[in-house]
Amino acid sequence: MRAEDSATTSGPIAVTTGMETSPTPTAVSAPTRGMATAPEPVPAPAPGAPQHTPRAPARRGTLLAALGVVAFSLTFPSTAWGLESFGPWSLVALRSTLAALIAGCFLLAVRAPVPARRHWGGLAVVAGGVVVGFPLLTTLALQTSTTSHAAVVVGLLPLTTAVLGSLRTGERPSVTFWVAALAGAAVVIGFTVQQSGGSLTSGDLYLFGALLVCAAGYTEGGRLARVMPGWQVIGWALILCLPFAVAGTAVALPLEPVHLTAHGVLGLVWVAAGSTFFGLYVWYRGMAEIGVPRASQLQLAQPLLTLAWSVLLLGEEVSAAAPLAAVAVLVCIAATQRTGRRSRAERHAARETGSVRS
Repeated sequence: MRAEDSATTSGPIAVTTGMETSPTPTAVSAPTRGMATAPEPVPAPAPGAPQHTPRAPARRGTLLAALGVVAFSLTFPSTAWGLESFGPWSLVALRSTLAALIAGCFLLAVRAPVPARRHWGGLAVVAGGVVVGFPLLTTLALQTSTTSHAAVVVGLLPLTTAVLGSLRTGERPSVTFWVAALAGAAVVIGFTVQQSGGSLTSGDLYLFGALLVCAAGYTEGGRLARVMPGWQVIGWALILCLPFAVAGTAVALPLEPVHLTAHGVLGLVWVAAGSTFFGLYVWYRGMAEIGVPRASQLQLAQPLLTLAWSVLLLGEEVSAAAPLAAVAVLVCIAATQRTGRRSRAERHAARETGSVRS
């Protein structure tokens, strides 16, 4: 036997622990008498290969997710601008058509594979909830509701998604989770009733319907994101809606009045390219790098950002109850996030304990 065949490695091995990488020394066996110990050769990096620091993906992911939240926070003000030029049905149809064309160009550019047949049912749920249902119902609601009012109601979306997600996956959240979820729902319902003069309006019903369909779309999209990149999920969902969006545009435009203004065109362009595609693209990319829990914490700022945009861009007068209700909803969502992370950690510990015992 040659000395090189029994050499043991004495260099450190990088152990990845989530966000940072620390070298951990390996156990070194005593060299066999008469045999030399040689370090294992480390291959040199390829010329021109990018050098990434351990924290670079986390910073990039946080920046991408934050850009997504900013894009989403501008959706309601942009929709209000779009309604200055287009009717609600025309605006939604044009929005979906333009977003689908942009998504198609990106999918062709990267030569994304066509999803398997078994995934098209889930993509239809994403399309119905995120591409059609949520934009249509919120657009109809904004004909009678202010953007600040809608921002508080739709601020319950992460909580609604968490509830539907737990029901979809069969998980059993803790009692704290359900208490926080019910408290958040009570805050939003109390706010809408108080703002609407003691009863729910048609705009409120549209907003609550938008919450349910969008949460269903997000839940199914999260499941599909395990088998394909998240941005491709929304891309193929948009492509699935393209024939219906084109048909809806052809029908709605002649029936609804069109008065082109700078605000109206900018609003249409943003909800199509910014909110529907760019926002979801950077959001899914960022979420893939920093994880769902950290990304969802960034999304907590969305209702407050929308309240700020409604004042700056639309000149709305925000009542004192709106920011208070938004902050109360954020507290409830943060509580569900903490209990969700704790339950996942407990399940992981239980699996580790079981594997050790076995």
